[in-house]
Parts: sequence; C-alpha cells; structure tokens
Amino acid sequence: MADASLIVRGALVVASDSVRVADVVIEEGVFVAIESESSMHGDSEIDARGMVLFPGLVDAHVHFNDPGRECWEGLDSGSAALAAGGGTTFIDMPLNSHPPVLDRESFLAKRARGEAVSRLDFALWGGLTPESVKHLDAMAEEGAVGFKAFLCPSGIDEFGTADGRVLRAGMECAARFGLVVAVHAEDPVFIAEHQSRFPPPRAGNMRDWMESRPPEAERRAIALAVEIAGETGCKLHIVHVSSPEGLEEAMAGRAAGVDVSIETCPHYLLLDDFAAERIGISAKCAPPLRDAARVRALWEALASGKIDTIGSDHSPAPPEMKSGEDVFAAWGGIAGCQHGFPLLLDPGLPEIPWSRWAELMARNPARRFGLADRKGEVAVGFDADFFLMDRRTSVIEVKDLLYRHAISAYLGMNLAWCIRGTWLRGQPVRSETRGRFMKPNPTTL
Repeated sequence: MADASLIVRGALVVASDSVRVADVVIEEGVFVAIESESSMHGDSEIDARGMVLFPGLVDAHVHFNDPGRECWEGLDSGSAALAAGGGTTFIDMPLNSHPPVLDRESFLAKRARGEAVSRLDFALWGGLTPESVKHLDAMAEEGAVGFKAFLCPSGIDEFGTADGRVLRAGMECAARFGLVVAVHAEDPVFIAEHQSRFPPPRAGNMRDWMESRPPEAERRAIALAVEIAGETGCKLHIVHVSSPEGLEEAMAGRAAGVDVSIETCPHYLLLDDFAAERIGISAKCAPPLRDAARVRALWEALASGKIDTIGSDHSPAPPEMKSGEDVFAAWGGIAGCQHGFPLLLDPGLPEIPWSRWAELMARNPARRFGLADRKGEVAVGFDADFFLMDRRTSVIEVKDLLYRHAISAYLGMNLAWCIRGTWLRGQPVRSETRGRFMKPNPTTL
C-alpha cells in the first residue's frame, strides 16, 4: 500500500521556509511532507529532477467577465490560460460581468458560474460604485475578499466612478468586516484638465494615448485613496501601479501608518512606451505603459521590497474592440495571464531570488486577501497547489494562446522558462477539473 497519493521527486522546491532540492509528498490534496530524500512511496510519482517546483500563483487581478460577457473571455477559457501560466487561484474583478457584481444577486450568480466552469479555485471582488454602497454589507457576508473602486471612468457604463464620498463609505464598510478596498487610481479631474491644455487628436495613436494620462494623474488619485484609508482605518490595495511617482505616494502613506499594499503588473515591467508603439492597440491599457526610466524604477522597487504583489490585470476583449486607427476608441486592457510570470523570470533572475518571486506571486496575495490559511505556499498542511517548470527557450505564437481570442501584447516575445504542468490540490489541471469558491478568512489578513 502506498504511503501517499503523489510524490514529486528531486525538484528545486520553492517552499515557505527554504529553496532546496527535495521530495514533496502529497496526500488528500494537501502537502504532508517536504524532505531531502523521502523513503515514502506514492500511488503516483513524478521525476522532477532539473525542474523548479513553485507554489501555484494567486492572481488577485483578473477580468474573466463571466457571466454575461463570456464572449470577451469566460471563467473556463480564462482559468485554463491562467493554469497554463502557473496559476491555481484567482480573484475575479466585478467590472466586466453583465451585470457587474454590485449586489448579492450578481455576486451569487458569478459564484455559481465559477463553480460550474472554472478550472481553478477562486474568490471574488465586489464592486464599489455609487449604486452599490447599500449592497456592500451583503456582498461581504457572501464572501467577497473586498471591494474594487474606479476613481475614474471604468469604461463600463454600469460600473460608476467612485468619488471621495463613495470611497469613504466603501472603506468604512470594508473596515468593519476586515476586508480590503482596491482602487484603480487615476484622477479624472487632472486628466480632463491635462487633455484640455494638450488636446489629443482624434483619431489618436498610441503615443497620443500614453501622453494623455500622465503619471501625475496616478499620483493624485493614490494620495486621495491613502488619505481616506488612513481616516477610516481601511486596508487599501493600489492596483496596477505604473510609475515611481504613484509608488512613492503609496509608500508615503505606508510610512504614515496607513495599511496600504501595492500591486504592479507584468506589462509595466516588460513593456515600455516604445514597445507600446510597436505593438499597437493590443498594448493599450490604463494607466498606460510608461517610459524606460520608469520601468527601471519599478524593477528597482520590486527588488527592494516596496511592491507587495504582482497581478496580471488580464483584461481581454474581442478583436473588433482591439482594432482600428483610433487608440482612444479601443478597449483598454492587456491579455496576459498565461505568460506574464514566466516572461518576468528571464530578466528578473538572479537579482530577484526565487523566494521573493514566491512572495510577490503567491504568498503575499494569499495573505493580503484572506486566503493564507490554505493558499500561497508550499508548506505542510496547505493545499497542494503548485507547478513545475524548467528552462527551455521558445517564442510566444498565436497558436499557443488559450484565451478566447488569440490577442496578446506578448506575441513574438522569447520565453526562457517552460511551465510543464500545474496541479490544483494535488491533481493536474485538465479540461474536466473544477475549482471551488473560497471565502476569505479575515484572521489571515
């Protein structure tokens, strides 16, 4: 009789307390031992010598758009692509569902859809808009990890902008429940004033788009969010920080005692303004991609520990919404959850060690959003969520993309790392795999 259901032998294991070659023993979907050379026997064993065993990614920032806009991307196709990129858990944003997740009914509808089709474990954000304030308690009671607010127009008419009054109400509610408020931080008043002084042409190109939303808009919005979070005692999460100006504003809040965490995304580390002009509309995002000096500053912040998490901000759209001559009219989102992490490793190692990558991509998001009692670490007693990868050079091609639409800003880029497989609770992720919904545990925040 076997001692365990699965043993992975001889990988370089990025565990919670070490990075070393070891055997990983799994039973009933959880890690039960991490040993230099285990004498146990498994029902199934994997020879992983020469590979890296990394904790399953916890992507706290995806737009899978289900239900209602699965023609953009669905929970099935999106979670399949994320699994191919090493993801095992995601937190889906409330924005692009139709209707958006703004009350108990829409929250439960998204949860039911995820339980029916998602291949990975998942949690959900609730939306913070003028219309949803009266429903925040209900979404928190149903298990939202927190509330997402846009401080500027979201691009979805049904998902309204949160001004200071709405943001304060949402933060007061989140503080009562011990949850997090995440903000898309761009100041719409500053953007409007800037565009009034420097009117962008219509149709505008990628350079026009990037120059129309300068870093100062991000800095000002972060300053507002930090101020209100400090006054309400709310846990604040700044999503997709794109500039050192925004980063330093958040860091100033942290130094003043505000509980603020900072996220950036692979595209702000891998692509700059010149790459955006070369790639075209598939590289449109908000905040926009920045110049090379600001990209370097984000890498330095990543290495120094100033940035807490990396989320993909996977935000796809159909081809007709990512084409044309007018960049301003196109959908602003980058499809990237399949390749963002492995692309970061080539420029990131060895200056940023394996243990730091595990913090950014798995441990920190699990802890921040209340999932750290079971997710985010290769450690005894945790869900056996992991992936195996090794070095193998390839080029990202259209045929490789698992998204609903074969659009990516990363097409043609070189991959130095290949993900060989992803396991969720000890089982390889396949087409028939089904994930589970997870409520946050506030004690882990």
